[in-house]
Amino acid sequence: MKNATLISLCVLQFVLVGPLCAESQAPEADLLLFSDSVIPMSEDSFVDSAPMAIAVNGERISWIGPEKAAAVRIGETTKVVELGSRSLLPGFIDAHGHASYTAAATQLANLASPPVGPVTDISSLQEELRRHIDEKNLMPGEWVVGLGYDDSLLDEKRHPERDDLDAVSTDHPILLVHVSGHLVSANSRGLARGGINSESKNPSGGIIRRRPGTDEPNGVLEESAAYPVRRFMNEPIKDPLVGVREAMRVYAKNGITTVQDGAASPAVVELLNAADRAGLVDLDVLVYPMGQIDGMIAHQDYRFGEYQNRVRVNGVKLMLDGSPQGKTAYMSKAYFKPPDGQDSSYRGYPAIPQTRVDELISFYLANQIPVLAHANGDAAADMLINAVRKVDPVSDHRTVMIHAQTIREDQLTLMKELGMIPSYFAAHSFFWGDWHRDSVFGLERASRISPTASTVQRNMVFTIHNDAPIVPPNMLRLLWATTNRITRSGKVLGAGQRISNYDALLAVTRYAAYQHFEERDKGTLEVGKLADFVVLDKDPLSVPSAELLDLKVEMTFSRGKLVFDRERTVR
Repeated sequence: MKNATLISLCVLQFVLVGPLCAESQAPEADLLLFSDSVIPMSEDSFVDSAPMAIAVNGERISWIGPEKAAAVRIGETTKVVELGSRSLLPGFIDAHGHASYTAAATQLANLASPPVGPVTDISSLQEELRRHIDEKNLMPGEWVVGLGYDDSLLDEKRHPERDDLDAVSTDHPILLVHVSGHLVSANSRGLARGGINSESKNPSGGIIRRRPGTDEPNGVLEESAAYPVRRFMNEPIKDPLVGVREAMRVYAKNGITTVQDGAASPAVVELLNAADRAGLVDLDVLVYPMGQIDGMIAHQDYRFGEYQNRVRVNGVKLMLDGSPQGKTAYMSKAYFKPPDGQDSSYRGYPAIPQTRVDELISFYLANQIPVLAHANGDAAADMLINAVRKVDPVSDHRTVMIHAQTIREDQLTLMKELGMIPSYFAAHSFFWGDWHRDSVFGLERASRISPTASTVQRNMVFTIHNDAPIVPPNMLRLLWATTNRITRSGKVLGAGQRISNYDALLAVTRYAAYQHFEERDKGTLEVGKLADFVVLDKDPLSVPSAELLDLKVEMTFSRGKLVFDRERTVR
């Protein structure tokens, strides 16, 4: 059976626009799309092999019906798009990522390993930094910032340290941000600019790594210990608006019509609004300011849940722990192989204490402010679940556990009871699956990272994400990783947690819209909803899951406007 061509709303067509005999009075469409493969992703979808048409007026879908009934909607100014066998779906929704960080990444040194970047060892990392300094013509004293190095993929299997970076330059302060975003490495001049030296103490929720047998920092800073240096990350960016424009192009190229900035500062909120006012934002951007820093929310005049043109402050972000690949996530059991400087009992650490989590969750839910809470480790997940349980019942709060990498079965059960939503960093199975199995968790625990099948079995709403730019916002790779769970080495990690193509698509369309409280406007192809579309070269429901990676985004429409076309430049 061809599962591919799912058609919803043929009945609604009759209710909303009348029987076919009344079509002669139908309004002319601004945009009319024809496709043999329409995939609405709505709850009442059913199979129909007939070619379909979707009409758009203004920013919204005005009609959906059979191809033969669409002719009366074509006027002199109607833009007609014939898609043939190409599939038409709701635009992909970014369940979690960092739009401003993605914007910055377009202008900083790319230190990622293949297939994302060129770095394979310390030597190639150093060479890439030297090339970047020359290419950008950075003067002595100017910051050199690189993103995305991954110690698990370097030949040396270690973090670059201050001596490695001093070998690149002592004239420039150098800052490298780990692929997880939870650790940094700095050279001697960079440490000095951040005021970090042998007398510096470990801050709460962070660690300054030291040279063996001394108090001298080795350049690697974990979590909150990185803040004094990390605040300089944007120093090399001369025109941040250019980065936002480039980031929008990257998202649109990947079929994403709603973007998230999931850890924004007040400066980031203003940057995104400024880019919007300048006409550089043609996708919807949902912003979540950091909600655990005293005064950050209180002193801001944020209008939660209201779009200011294309930008909407949608809730707050809390950070409860670190990253599993960086071995700073807060676990209930010890890591398989502890990081440097830690003994065999090491299980990471929380970013903030339980009492503070309780206080923040109680405040935000009482004020009906949606919460995204970063919790990678299962001990951090316990902290969030316990905090939500202590709050008087709040209807429809949809508290989201971001990443939820190591969540247990008992925790999933509690989350469903509490109306919480897990958002899985499902790309981990490919990018760090081997690392998780061999170094971080061991085989048993690693096989359960991002337990999507367990979630589907409970009939829970869930989402999946790339956490861009931690990994690129490639939604087709994300779907492939979720349904196949194949690691870099080609091995399947946790076959029992694989899910169907359809369930994975739900997580980046209808479920993602629900997570963001936007289900009335997005996530499915229905009359009255925003005209957010992605066009794929093949039907993602007909191809084997192994072939999802081979699919291509052909077009992306945001609010009825073409923002990406693989065949031509549209901006």
